[in-house]
Parts: sequence; structure tokens; C-alpha cells
Amino acid sequence: MFLRSVRGTLFRQWKKMIMIAFTIALGASLASAMLLVMLDVGDKVNQELKTYGANITVVPKAESVLDDLYEIEGQNTSGAYLNEDDLGKIKTIFWAFNIVDFAPFVNAQAELQDGSRVTVVGSWYSHHMKLPTGEELDAGIESLRSWWELKEGSWLSERTASADSRDAMIGVNLAQRLGAKAGSVITVKGADGVSRDFNVTGVFDAGGEEDSYLYTYLANAQEIAGISGKIDSIEVSAITTPDNELAELATKNGPSSLTVSQYEKWYCTAYASSICWQIQEAIPNCIASPVRQVADSEGAILEKTQLLMILITILSLIGAALGICNLVTATVMERSQEIGLMKAIGANNSSISLLVLTEIFITAIIGGIAGFFAGFGFAQIIGHSVFGSAIEFRIMVVPIVAVLVVIVTLIGCIPAIKMLLGLRPTEVLHGR
Repeated sequence: MFLRSVRGTLFRQWKKMIMIAFTIALGASLASAMLLVMLDVGDKVNQELKTYGANITVVPKAESVLDDLYEIEGQNTSGAYLNEDDLGKIKTIFWAFNIVDFAPFVNAQAELQDGSRVTVVGSWYSHHMKLPTGEELDAGIESLRSWWELKEGSWLSERTASADSRDAMIGVNLAQRLGAKAGSVITVKGADGVSRDFNVTGVFDAGGEEDSYLYTYLANAQEIAGISGKIDSIEVSAITTPDNELAELATKNGPSSLTVSQYEKWYCTAYASSICWQIQEAIPNCIASPVRQVADSEGAILEKTQLLMILITILSLIGAALGICNLVTATVMERSQEIGLMKAIGANNSSISLLVLTEIFITAIIGGIAGFFAGFGFAQIIGHSVFGSAIEFRIMVVPIVAVLVVIVTLIGCIPAIKMLLGLRPTEVLHGR
């Protein structure tokens, strides 16, 4: 009898049941999409932010001390350098797969033909290297400086350049000062007094002090500076986890202040500070430090993005609960005489409430399943349109959405159940 009544109601009031299922599906789809994106958005946002430069710098230990004491960042006055041969060790740390890109730098001072000084910067440009692990990768500032606008010419290319190539790129300010352009030749004199001719392959606009620099291959800058096989610094772009209390404690007091369990958790989490620590373990006599403006902004953007998604999820569920409330209440009002008759022949409030809830929850299950798969589809659309990649399926979202659907359905049914409990058979059957 109970199942027959449920089946009869579902078929007799199929239009309202479809509306209830559709309302639940909308709420479930939006909740599923937001939860899936929110759980995957950390890596996606960090990956997007990597296009705006490095978030970790590595310098010789002696140079870091002078920077802190005399605030002379960007100038190597200590005479200390890192070994170029140690660069591959960056990709051997515990969080090696989180290292998206890196590039070494050498800043050398040179003299132009008019007697003025210019900074010659040597680095990698899509540099192909073999790692100690046997892997191979391409690294360099072509991706680290992706926001640079190439005004004319082309980027330097180590794939096509010869070992002794004198190609260079110059900033727009230097090009304007020298009247140079792509195809021009610029002569500079190094500390050894030897003049060298550089062929300009491109003119870039970086929007900063780099616009007055000359960029060339690493070996050329090392030759001008007289430091063969040495580098001034390394810039590293890594996917990191926003800092929390544990990361702040390790940064403030040092890893030695952590307990064994805290240290293991900190070391095995991709905090900027833990990645820096591992780089220091891999490369001798260096100090790795996060670029705080970048690291902090990444954390702030991620937190605000996740908060926005949580608010959207909550609002969508509130909207679904209100929709369910209206639809279920209307259904109970239409069935008031049927419910009054059931009460008149002996049915109690509990059995009638169970009957109505069963009908609604069967509808909710159908709507919830449809909504979840629709939400997964929405998440993929968001992933491809915003981040250019798919959103990973997380099995933990299934029980979360199921619980949310149950809660929203119950909340939406409360006013209707209260109305049902207040129905009096004598009044309803007499049309009052």
C-alpha cells in the first residue's frame, strides 16, 4: 500500500516532481562544480601565476648577508658565486615536480662606445639540459619573462645559436639611447678591456629597469665578467602551497624549532619555505628565499577565489532550498483532501510525513545524480575556459554533495511538513 501510494503520487504529479528534481539538480550541479574546481583550483591558480615570474630567488650565502646588511640587492659585491654545474640539482629535491622553471643570471658591467656604462645580463633562453636523474628539460627566461613585450625582432634561441654566438636582446630604453634596432650591432668593452660586438636579435619592453639592459647568453656575460662557470643568482618558479601557521613558524624561527612531526609535515608540504630549504640542501653555499610579494599574493588570490566559490555554493543551496520549499508546499496544498482522507481513515502524522518525504527524496536522488554529472561537466567547462586544462575528478565530492542534497531537501520540506501536521480532516474534507 505504501509503495503503491508513492508510485501513484510520482506518476500523478510528475510535472511537480520534475520541477523539484530540476531545482535540486541545479543546486547540486552548481555545488558539485564549485567544489570540484575549489579542490583543484590551488594548482591551477598557482600554475597561472607562474606566468608572472619567479617566486624564489637563490643567491650565494655571502651575497645574501651583504644584501641584508647594506640593502644592495641586485649587485654582486661580495665576490661570491654559485657553480653553474650545480643548477641541475634543483630538479633533484623532494618537490622537484613543483619546480616549473628556473634560470641562472650573471650581471656584468660593460662600457659602450660612447663611454657610458651598460649592464649585460647573461641567462638561459629555452636552454635544454640533462639532469642528474637522467631526465631532460627546457628552462630559461623565455617563460620566466613571459610578460615582456617584444617590440621587434625575435627572442634569443639557444637551439639554433652556435656555441660562440654573440646575439643579444636589448631593452627599449637602451635601444632608444643608442638608436639601435633588430639587426644592429652594439660594441661593448668588458672588464678585461676587450671589445665585443653583439648582434641585436630583438628589442623588448619589460616595463622596468631591464629596459636599459643588454641580455645575452650566459657564456657571453661570464666572459665579460671574467667568471667562467660561475653565476650570480638563480630565479626559480615553483608551485607552492599558501603559508599557514606551521609555515610561518618555520620561516620565523627556523626548521630546527619544529618538533619531529611538525618538521615532517612542513618538509613534505610544498610551502615556499620548505622548497627553499630543500634547494639549500641541494646547492652548496646558497641562500634560497621566497619573493614575498609574489608568494603572499598567490596565497591571497587563492584564499579569495576559494571563499568566492564557497559563497556561490552556499547561495545556490539556499536558492535550491527555497525552491524546494515552495514546490513541496504547493504539492501538499493540492493533496490536502487526500491527506485529510488518509488521516480520517486512521493514518497518523508520522506515516503521512514518511510518505511525503519518501516521494520527495526519491525525486531528490534522481535530481542529485543528474545535478552531480551536470556539475562535473560545468567544472570541465570552467577548467578549459579559465585554466586551459581539465578539472580532476575527486571522489570525496560525491559524499559531500550527497549530504548537501539531503540537508537542503530536509530544510525545504520543513514548512510543508509543518503544514501537513496542522491539517484537520474535518476542515479539509468539508473544503475549509
